Amino acid sequence: MQMSDTRQIAATPAQVYAALLDPEMLKACVPGATEVEGSPEEGFTATVVQKVGPVKATFKGEVTISDMVPDTSLKIDGAGKGGAAGFAKGGADVRLAPSEGGCELSYDVEAKVGGKLAQLGSRIIDGFAKKMADQFFNNLQEALEGPKDDAPEGEEVAEKKGWFGFKKS
Repeated sequence: MQMSDTRQIAATPAQVYAALLDPEMLKACVPGATEVEGSPEEGFTATVVQKVGPVKATFKGEVTISDMVPDTSLKIDGAGKGGAAGFAKGGADVRLAPSEGGCELSYDVEAKVGGKLAQLGSRIIDGFAKKMADQFFNNLQEALEGPKDDAPEGEEVAEKKGWFGFKKS
């Protein structure tokens, strides 16, 4: 499974680059991360709890960062085992470029799964992988820019409610 995307982040390339190397920032940005420890030089260990379709698993794995060009680009590779659920591994080539609004972040991601996860079918896996990548980069963007405030100043936003009148979260 492969995908690419580009997004604008209102931060300097140096700030984005530093955030991608910070274990606390990674823990905050990786969906389902319960632990991220280590350093860019020696690699990180991570524990991530995720539900893919009907399969919920705790993945323990390692993340290495290579091809580091300060404030410009880096390569992130990771692999994790989820016990009976199987394994997941993948990588991302991340490029940073100064832009008018701060930084343009571009990435190419490749992911592979095996075991029970692979039996779910490529549509479920591809959708999950895209969701994970989008969520990671959305979390990174929000951590660097602060929460988005879609309402114009001084206006209140009406609460959204679902079909049964429950508040949507």
